[in-house]
Amino acid sequence: MSRDQLLHKRIRWMTGFFIVGLVISGVTAIPLVSELNLLVKAFDPSVAPSSELMQWLVLVRDALAQTQLQHPFLFYGTDWLAFGHFIIALVFIGALRDPVRNRWLFDFGLIACVLVIPYAFIIGGLRGIPIWWRLIDCSFGVFGFIPLWLCRQWAIELEKLVVPTGRWK
Repeated sequence: MSRDQLLHKRIRWMTGFFIVGLVISGVTAIPLVSELNLLVKAFDPSVAPSSELMQWLVLVRDALAQTQLQHPFLFYGTDWLAFGHFIIALVFIGALRDPVRNRWLFDFGLIACVLVIPYAFIIGGLRGIPIWWRLIDCSFGVFGFIPLWLCRQWAIELEKLVVPTGRWK
């Protein structure tokens, strides 16, 4: 396998991994109440009812359940959050098809991943989200950054293999 083929394969795999991550993240933004019910059951409140994590999960679950009963239209916001994830995932298909020409997508994704961190700390702080939960939110930016950074590096290397006619060596 030539170097350009290897780079293409790596970029496709990592970009696909990133796309799948975005889709999964979007999908999980829709069934919030049932997800929190599963989480609370998984952490079994009878085992550690006073842990900070358990208290937080129960608080969030109860708030979501009450909101769903009284104001279900508010969940439309998280439906749009999911839609945003799906659309961003679709955009990255351009990087799958032509990673050199669409290298800007990796730059865009890297910037977004970096911005997750101050956003989580600032907005999460304003909303009273515990610091440890904000760190979990920040991890999405960190874990998204890694494959995008690798793809960007590989796309730069791949670009150097392109001859002036736009064909691969």
